[in-house]
Amino acid sequence: MDCLIVDDEPIAQDILKEYISKVDYLNLVGCCSSAHEAFDQMKSNPVRLVFLDINMPGIDGISFAKILPPETHVIFTTAYREYAIDGFDLAATDYLLKPIPFDRFLKALSKVQDQKKEVIQEGEKQDFLFVRQDRKMEKVEFSDILYLESYSDYLKIHLKDRVLVVRESISNFESKLPKNQFLRFHRSYIGNISAIHSYTHEYLEIANKALTISRSFKEEVLKKLQQFE
Repeated sequence: MDCLIVDDEPIAQDILKEYISKVDYLNLVGCCSSAHEAFDQMKSNPVRLVFLDINMPGIDGISFAKILPPETHVIFTTAYREYAIDGFDLAATDYLLKPIPFDRFLKALSKVQDQKKEVIQEGEKQDFLFVRQDRKMEKVEFSDILYLESYSDYLKIHLKDRVLVVRESISNFESKLPKNQFLRFHRSYIGNISAIHSYTHEYLEIANKALTISRSFKEEVLKKLQQFE
């Protein structure tokens, strides 16, 4: 999941950077010292999760949170307990009081994951989505997707009959896919479970290609696949 830090305190930024680096599924795309800087960053690189300080010069965190897209998860980070009510009134995912313990940080992330699951479950009956191709939106059936391959800010969608390239992170695209049909097995790969021809503890075979299972995903991947044995 792509995330952004918005905090004017360098020490607070460093702590969050360290915590984020310990979580495999988080991808830190930027670190901003003001809401203005964050707004510019998100125009060119939208994210799904923002760690947002409240007491900042210029536009404060509460005001900035009000203009974020509704699908953006916000975790407020502040040294001031009195802002908590305002934070929760904005339906923030969580409110972390500085200094932030690592276990409390992980608990906030679990709330983000729970919210993602609820959204995916609500949309699981949808069997397609639209992606931008050559100035138009092209329909892609989930059943036609073999696997997804990440290249920095771009994503290759390997379909049964062609390959599409879109400007989107793999984590953002993953959030749109039905969890019962697709499997993340590497930072750079997501596979359609029905397209897997065979697997070992080291790789999945999809479309006659052996795609490596990364160590951090191995336990979860094998547990998922063994359900079908």
